Amino acid sequence: MTRGRLFLVPNTLDFGMDGQEVDLREVLPDAVLARAAAITHWAAENAKTTRAFLKRVGAIHPLSVPLQEQRIDELPRPPKGRAPAATAAAGAAAEDKAWAALLQPALDGHDLGLISEAGMPAVADPGARLVAAAHAAGVEVVPLTGPSSLLMAVAASGLNGQSFAFVGYLPVDAAERATRIKALEAASARDQQTQLMIETPYRNGALLQALLATLKPTTALSVSCGLSLKDAWTHTATVAQWRKTPRALADKVPAVFSILGVR
Repeated sequence: MTRGRLFLVPNTLDFGMDGQEVDLREVLPDAVLARAAAITHWAAENAKTTRAFLKRVGAIHPLSVPLQEQRIDELPRPPKGRAPAATAAAGAAAEDKAWAALLQPALDGHDLGLISEAGMPAVADPGARLVAAAHAAGVEVVPLTGPSSLLMAVAASGLNGQSFAFVGYLPVDAAERATRIKALEAASARDQQTQLMIETPYRNGALLQALLATLKPTTALSVSCGLSLKDAWTHTATVAQWRKTPRALADKVPAVFSILGVR
């Protein structure tokens, strides 16, 4: 039996932005929309948002099967909290089995789409495990062109785009967060490597204030807010300049924070 392929289908960056949805054709190539319309089996971060995406796609390219007939399986979610060793081992085995099951449609000959709630799947996203499983099983992986907030932020920042690292979320605890910020700043200055981070939108303001309170005045700080949306902006300046001229962040708009330390 011929195996299907695993398509990495990019999503828009307007997740959760009620009333600010962009025209799909402004951020995704028509060939990507046509490919998404042809796929009938999905591995998704969230089934509800995937259906919403497919509904938007269907308004441009008719779906190959009706929306209600699409097979959409959600990615396994890691268990919360710590468990005894035996329970943890059993949970890990069950999780591995769940990831393998997601790949079954491709093994059965169907093209399979992997999609995140926003941006590129498998980048800052748990879907990377499915991609790894596809490689291990000999399933062809096909990345499609679309927006990635991290790359867009790096490009727009003016910071070092030759060497950069995405470090994800910082600790919520203030002391732990400050320690982490200082460590990232030191690494950035030493290696001249841009460090990128994100936060849950309603905590964007708190992260910005923590960065301004902790970083050295000469460190460069760039914030990209609402990328690809109508009112998107990127502002890059030294921490001293940020402190002199503060800039407010909306509490519901995704943002990417980037820093580059000075040797």
